[in-house]
Amino acid sequence: MTHLAPYAAVLTLLFVALSWRTIGLRRRCRVAVGDGGHPELLRAMRVHANFAEYVPLSLGLILMVELQGSPSWLVHVLGVALVVGRGIHAWGVSQTAENFRFRVAGMMLTFGVLVTSALELLRRTLWVMWG
Repeated sequence: MTHLAPYAAVLTLLFVALSWRTIGLRRRCRVAVGDGGHPELLRAMRVHANFAEYVPLSLGLILMVELQGSPSWLVHVLGVALVVGRGIHAWGVSQTAENFRFRVAGMMLTFGVLVTSALELLRRTLWVMWG
């Protein structure tokens, strides 16, 4: 069993919630494609798209970290950081009067997950090659 599973599940539920929010706004604004000039719909679309852009790569990297035999505590730290980061980013960017601290903190956590995962994978790869 993978330690990543609960984080992937929570992120999936958040993705579905963001999807439903965007669909609801599309219906309310009567816009099938694009934002129709509605700033609230554009913001919801970008929150949804940003989530979709970062989460799959992040989950894939964390899974590789786990499969490479990294300690479970690292998988949990990365999973929690990704869930928190994506959650506060989505919440912050969703606000009409956006507080950039949430956006920045969310992206910093997400980038931290990406960079930490990548460096751990490189470390383990180089250790095998030269160790």
